[in-house]
Amino acid sequence: MNAPEPAAIRSMPHVMNTYGRLPIALSHGRGCWLWDTEGRKYLDGLGGIAVNTLGHAHPKLVPALQDQIAKMIHSSNYYEVPLQETLAAQLCELSGLSAAFFCNSGLEANEGALKIARKYGHDKGIHRPEIIVYEKAFHGRSIATLSATGNPKVQKGFEPLVEGFVRVPLNDLAAVQEVARSNPNVVAVFLETIQGEGGINPSRWEYLQGLRQLCDQQGWLLMLDEVQCGIGRTGKWFAHQWAGIQPDVMPLAKGLGSGVPIGAIVVGPKAVNVLGPGNHGTTFGGNPLAMRAGVETLRIMQEDGVMANAATVGAVLRDALASGLAGEAGVKEIRGAGLMIGIELDRPCGVILNRAAEAGLMLSVTADSVIRLVPPLILSADEARQIAAILCPLIKTFLAES
Repeated sequence: MNAPEPAAIRSMPHVMNTYGRLPIALSHGRGCWLWDTEGRKYLDGLGGIAVNTLGHAHPKLVPALQDQIAKMIHSSNYYEVPLQETLAAQLCELSGLSAAFFCNSGLEANEGALKIARKYGHDKGIHRPEIIVYEKAFHGRSIATLSATGNPKVQKGFEPLVEGFVRVPLNDLAAVQEVARSNPNVVAVFLETIQGEGGINPSRWEYLQGLRQLCDQQGWLLMLDEVQCGIGRTGKWFAHQWAGIQPDVMPLAKGLGSGVPIGAIVVGPKAVNVLGPGNHGTTFGGNPLAMRAGVETLRIMQEDGVMANAATVGAVLRDALASGLAGEAGVKEIRGAGLMIGIELDRPCGVILNRAAEAGLMLSVTADSVIRLVPPLILSADEARQIAAILCPLIKTFLAES
């Protein structure tokens, strides 16, 4: 059977209609650049939504994955997987935490974190444990992670949601302290260190320090979702390290495998013994290919100074955006850290997604009015300036006409 033509691929009715896709079929990439099946070239400001840490076709990563594929892609968690221990040891060394569980995605990592919190509560004799979660949060699309998410639009149509969540605003420590006074069933606080889908909303470092102190006082778990902001994206291995704290539970995914599906839950001493054999598991999680991708991603990042590059080039990009958008009344804020940047406008701006693609730039619009840039961490300073040179005129034109 002959492969379908690109146009036919885009019009096929057999894929469920769950994505609002652009009429673009990508064929290949090199570094921070992508090409579609029509030969058009794009600068990748999206990185597969913060996934492609090392860009595309990285010359060190590709042969390592080819080597692993030739050896073994999948075995089973019935048996030891030596690369799991290798990657777990690396993550524990970088985070200061104690142990890791491997799964396949950020959703699965967050789902596992919620299970840890509930089991932790039951082990303490709390029969209906509750977890503090946040407005504008996004933790995934399973029923449990959807319930923890703070976006009514993505929850609509999937009620009844899972109970056991108490929602508070971000960066309001008094709100959490009030819950502590009034709710004896709380067992954990669960938040993104920097909200991604919610609009690139950072937790203030002093707020995280206050949460750490409160969790210690209350005997709660501090669970920090680093799925999007972790693995060097902000210029440190994990975004919470800017605050000088450690969580008890840390879900990871996205950038850890540079495009190979992977997820992890890294835990500290308070959570390390909560789950035992039979409490949690996965068929594909921790498979040799994903583990090799994680090990090689961290190795290459360290060898090539990728994390420092994220900090340096992120500053270049923010400065270029600030300069290019100076004086634009419709630009509310440019925020983020490293190469995780949001440009909030004062109006919905979904149309910029299409216009940027037409101009040769990949990005996303989230929370209706926030342009999100999460490019590969190998982005050069020149490429950062090119992003700004493409994007700033698009934003100005959009604001002028709307």
